[in-house]
Amino acid sequence: MSTALEPLLDHPDDGGDDVSPAECASIPDRLESITGQWAREGSDQLLRQHIEDARQLADVLRLCPEKHVPLAFL
Repeated sequence: MSTALEPLLDHPDDGGDDVSPAECASIPDRLESITGQWAREGSDQLLRQHIEDARQLADVLRLCPEKHVPLAFL
């Protein structure tokens, strides 16, 4: 199965190669779609924190192609 989130899902938790600006550009729309669905389905505090974290990640992923920089995992 292929998904726009594949560059993140296949990436090791630490280290590994950077995610290219082109790969970053393909992720935010799908991530926003998922967080929108989560927001409609629940309101528990932990879920709200996951939604906020995912939306912040989407913001960073949008900046990578704009600034022509990869996403680095440290």
